[in-house]
Amino acid sequence: MTDPAPTSSPDPTPTPAPAHFANYQNEIYLHGLEDRVPPFTTDGTALGASARAHLDAGAFGYLAGSAGSGATHRANREAFDRHRLVPRMLTDATHRDLRTTVLGTPMPAPVLLAPLGVQSIVHPDAEPATARAAASLGLTMTLSTASSHTLEDVAEAGDDSGADGAGASRWFQLYWPNDDEVCASILGRARRAGYTTLVVTLDTWTLAWRPQDLDRAYLPFIRGVGTAIPFSDPAFRAGLAKPPEEDLAAAVLRWVPMFTGTDRSWDRLPFLREHWDGPIVLKGIQHPDDARRAADAGMDGIVVSNHGGRQVDGAMASLDALPAAVRALEGTGVEVLFDSGIRTGADVLKALALGARAVLVGRPFAYGLAHGGEDGVRHVLRSLLADLDLTLGLTGHRTPDELTPDDLHLR
Repeated sequence: MTDPAPTSSPDPTPTPAPAHFANYQNEIYLHGLEDRVPPFTTDGTALGASARAHLDAGAFGYLAGSAGSGATHRANREAFDRHRLVPRMLTDATHRDLRTTVLGTPMPAPVLLAPLGVQSIVHPDAEPATARAAASLGLTMTLSTASSHTLEDVAEAGDDSGADGAGASRWFQLYWPNDDEVCASILGRARRAGYTTLVVTLDTWTLAWRPQDLDRAYLPFIRGVGTAIPFSDPAFRAGLAKPPEEDLAAAVLRWVPMFTGTDRSWDRLPFLREHWDGPIVLKGIQHPDDARRAADAGMDGIVVSNHGGRQVDGAMASLDALPAAVRALEGTGVEVLFDSGIRTGADVLKALALGARAVLVGRPFAYGLAHGGEDGVRHVLRSLLADLDLTLGLTGHRTPDELTPDDLHLR
């Protein structure tokens, strides 16, 4: 007699067990027995000041600087300070599970690396080092169009360092070129290289007034830095009399006005859908009406973001914009992500409590890159994740999904 057929097939890729990110704290203390201390600070709010010594003035100003007076950057941090966590006791939070899925991408925690360009001005190992560090922890990296390395090279670096030998998950951020053939070519390359989700930055169609950069006349792109993706693209190169390797100035003069200086309208979004068959996320949403228009346009997600205060001086804090955007998208299936100002585990929890599905972290990992390349990025990310894990438990929660606005007090 034969055995009955199984009612279901076993999952060929079982979900990994939850990571115990808080163990990084134990690791650090145990190293203290050998008089070993962390390579640099574990305080996410002190990373910028610490990294300054590792960067020249132009690079630091570009990384840390903001639009205008810096009011929006300050507002981002002040908003986190106004929202206070309300811990609960005796909730059996000893064991926690931070795993989630965002737009079909499984993640060990609701934290992604934000798109951050021209990383070669921060450290010579640049985006590949960041990709390796993220992949070693199973985190999703969002690669900027303004990368110092080609999207294929960064994908390969992540795949070679994936957690438990698995390929790294990766998303691609688009600064939308005003040449449709170049745009379609770059998107096709990204899909072939395994980038699964497209993040379209809307709020940087032209550069804001940034005094820290202007006072030094510092703009990496006009020197051909942060241009590896277009300069390696066949559609872009086809429009040049000579390749960028032979005439850098001509390539720069073609690229810079192609990716900055042109605003678009909502009726252009179908072009992206035509050339991208995965999820599409609009980054830079602040107004609830824009969130609704993203849903009406068939987008899959939004990132509530003010570009870390780098684009509009005097704008509202992203955290203050988050609740209205979440309400605007209730019942639509559009996922809401958040960035701008994340520095600590408590910051992550506050954004999640206000309805974000996940957060993107930017400047902190770049400061880690400045300190120590791949190892520096890994230290910053492990510190943030440990802080998140511990603070989740100490506020009385076992999973991020348990967080609600009731866990916050607005002072």
